[in-house]
Amino acid sequence: QRNSKIKKGIKRHTGRINDIKKGNGHIGQLTKTQIYGLVSEHGKKHEVSVNSVLIKLGVSSSGYYSWKKRKPSGREKRKAEIKEEIKGIYIGSKKIYGSPKITKELRNKGYEISQKTVSKYMKEEGIKALWIKKFKPLGNKVPARGLKNIVKREFKPERKNKIWVTDITYIWTTRGFVYLSSIMELYSRKIISWEVSDKLGVKLVIKTIRRAKSIRKIDRPLIIHSDQGSQYTNKAYREETGEKNIEKSYSRKGNPWDNAVIESFHSIIKREWLNRYRIEDVRQARRLIFEYIETFYNNRRIHSHCNMLSPNKYEKRYG
Repeated sequence: QRNSKIKKGIKRHTGRINDIKKGNGHIGQLTKTQIYGLVSEHGKKHEVSVNSVLIKLGVSSSGYYSWKKRKPSGREKRKAEIKEEIKGIYIGSKKIYGSPKITKELRNKGYEISQKTVSKYMKEEGIKALWIKKFKPLGNKVPARGLKNIVKREFKPERKNKIWVTDITYIWTTRGFVYLSSIMELYSRKIISWEVSDKLGVKLVIKTIRRAKSIRKIDRPLIIHSDQGSQYTNKAYREETGEKNIEKSYSRKGNPWDNAVIESFHSIIKREWLNRYRIEDVRQARRLIFEYIETFYNNRRIHSHCNMLSPNKYEKRYG
């Protein structure tokens, strides 16, 4: 029974071993240490006969077993330690971070390491950021006249509660599209309010605005910037944002870059997170969005704009 299991394992994982050879180029391009490491890893993970793997890779068994008995050097121990840190950061980021952000996190932990080395270690471990191309439906935005663009792509306000940016995006589910309405604090890139609905209308936008106003104290002049979609130009929206210290700003017609920061966020949440899943309905969409925004994006995801801090840490440090 044991031999039968090993044979099945060898057959099942021959393709994986071939993938290793392809992924690392010609086997002669690998060092012996790298080859032995691959053999050890696959022997443990897949219950494959080590000798069979050695034969498949064309290396001697005596060299392998000598390597197994040898104590690792200080350099090898450090490499193994850093690789474990890389794996921890990668998993902690929901498999989103690539080498630039992982490098930054390692340096924050006291490791002196280059991005090139981190990228190399990630490749050796088969780790890469999970980015999945989003589905892009056609929009249905109705432009209005006489709307001012006050922000004018000035995306770096000097204080909190000076500029909020807002937008709606489509999310595909097996039961049809649902809609995510978000408001971002431009100062810290924090998502301060969001709502999900299976109905696209002004009620979704109003609910998002009310939630933002209940969370943030608006005691100084505030600009709320959006596109010219009908949800942002109708009477109900104008009344909801009609306080004397709130001013509305709108992207120019046909200029998505005027609201690029919030549109970028909606692209990121899909690419990094939502597009991994086959979403069944609005309830599942809401749960996934909550998990991304509230447990990861605002609290943990580092941003270049925020000096490689998360939005919450940036606001805590700089006010």
